[in-house]
Amino acid sequence: MEIKIKGASENNLKNIDISFKEGLTVVTGISGSGKSSLVFNTLYHESNRRLIELFGYSRK
Repeated sequence: MEIKIKGASENNLKNIDISFKEGLTVVTGISGSGKSSLVFNTLYHESNRRLIELFGYSRK
């Protein structure tokens, strides 16, 4: 399964398009480049959205 993110704009990310293919992915970069924003704020929320969509579960 591939995860595609288009237009990510969290913190230091400026309208970034990226895709993650199946397997191990490593995110590297200098301090303040947006690694944590990408992984925790963007990728986490997209993965969570897909799980909710898959299982049809939502918190109320």
